[in-house]
Amino acid sequence: MTIRAARAGSDYAPLVHVVILGCGRVGSALARGVERLGHSVAIIDQNAAAFGRLDATFAGQRVTGMGFDRDTLVEAGIERAAAFAAVSSGDNSNIIAARVAREMFGVERVVARIYDPRRAEVYERLGIPTVATVRWTRDQILGRLLPDAVTAQWSDPSGSVLLTAIPPGAAWVGRKLRELEEAAGVRVVCVTRFGEGVLPDARTLVQDGDVLHVAVTKARATEADTVLRTGPEEK
Repeated sequence: MTIRAARAGSDYAPLVHVVILGCGRVGSALARGVERLGHSVAIIDQNAAAFGRLDATFAGQRVTGMGFDRDTLVEAGIERAAAFAAVSSGDNSNIIAARVAREMFGVERVVARIYDPRRAEVYERLGIPTVATVRWTRDQILGRLLPDAVTAQWSDPSGSVLLTAIPPGAAWVGRKLRELEEAAGVRVVCVTRFGEGVLPDARTLVQDGDVLHVAVTKARATEADTVLRTGPEEK
C-alpha cells in the first residue's frame, strides 16, 4: 500500500525521502519546507554548528560530513532517496555531490546550486539541472525536487492565475510548444534552456533538459502539471 500525504491546493502525492547538502540559509529553509510537506529529509553539512539554523522542532536527520563522501551519503539515506539537492557554498562540491547522487546512487531528481552562472550550460549538459544563486528560491527547488508538487513562482492578487516552472516529460521532446499548450491548457511564457532564458515562438520545439515557465489557472494547475510531465495522449 502506498502512503500518501495531503497537500494544500493539490491532489494527493506520495511521500518521498529527500537528501540536502548544505545547511545554510537556503538549505535550512528547504529542509523545513520539505518536512512541512510531509516528506522525510536528511541534511548534510561538514560544520555541525550549521545545524543551529534549523528549528528545535525539526525532526529530520542531521549528518555531519562531506556531501560527496559515499559513507556520508549512505548515512543520510541516499540509497532510498527520491531527490537530492546540493545547496552548499561551493560550486565544485555541489556539482561533484550531485553527480555522485545521480550516477552512483541513481537518484532521479537532482539539482545543484551554483554561484557562477557561466558554468550553468556545462553542468546542464552533464544532466544536472542548475540555477544560479540570484534566481534561486526555496519554492523553485521544491518544484524541481518533489513529484506532483505544483509550486507558484508568481500569482495574481486574486490567486486565480499562477506562474510555475515544470520540466516536461520525455514524451514531449521534439514536439511544438503550441501542441503542448493546447493539450495542457497553459501558456508557455519562457523556457530555461542550458541555464539561459529563451522566449518561445510558434516554431519552438521542446528539447531534452528544458524547464518550462508556464501560466496556468489555479483550478487547472494539478491537471496541467500531470499532462506536462507524462506527455501527450496517443490517438
